[in-house]
Amino acid sequence: MNGISGKTAVVTGAGSGIGRATAERFAAEGANVVVADVVEETGRETVESIEDDGGEATFVEVDVSDTESVERMVDTAVEEYGGLDFANNNAGILTGFAGVTDIEEEQWDRLIDINLKGVWACMKAELPVMEAQGSGAIVNTASEAGLVGMGGLASYSASKHGVVGLTKTVALEYASRGIRVNAVAPGPTDTNIQSGMSGGSGDPSSMPFDTSAMVDVPMGRTAEPEEMAGVVAFLCSEDASYVTGHTLPVDGGQAAD
Repeated sequence: MNGISGKTAVVTGAGSGIGRATAERFAAEGANVVVADVVEETGRETVESIEDDGGEATFVEVDVSDTESVERMVDTAVEEYGGLDFANNNAGILTGFAGVTDIEEEQWDRLIDINLKGVWACMKAELPVMEAQGSGAIVNTASEAGLVGMGGLASYSASKHGVVGLTKTVALEYASRGIRVNAVAPGPTDTNIQSGMSGGSGDPSSMPFDTSAMVDVPMGRTAEPEEMAGVVAFLCSEDASYVTGHTLPVDGGQAAD
């Protein structure tokens, strides 16, 4: 794909689900990939998968809610590959469904720390490297829950609405500096991420999904992680060179309903 080969990408939550598919897609397009995840075992499995297919990847353990950990992640990209061209800030969790008055403070804080603060922390570390290069593209993983309200997901929806707003704001701040910032908003996706893991894909589909709920999806099916990865790769490519500040729903038509 245009402009990806030979460049360097960081993907958080790359140990499984959408993150793994995105890391593999970047590698397939010829990018060097920093595979970042809080779970070392699954992160190294992604690296092994990429290397088995002839790609280049490096694992780094990262907790996106810890700014020092995130800084080490970006330093790894620079030290291993000489810079940073693309970032998919994808790590996130869904801690379960609960009414707004039933959410415990600890649960609220943890979810916001990972899903929203984590995206901010990643961009805070990534942007100076990209600015020094004079170019770069960032894609944050939001959710359809960042575009509409969803009963029982107050904390999750708040975090993902925050990601959408943060994406718009940073895109405006860096539009004149050669850096594009967008987001994807996944709908139901066929992944096997366990809830409560900060290496997750960052969308409600990270939890085991009941396909009977697909009656609300106009296309009548869940997405595959690779379909999300393709959109992330497009938004980082030269084909999207005039696209910034947008959140693209990838949801089988749900947002159009």
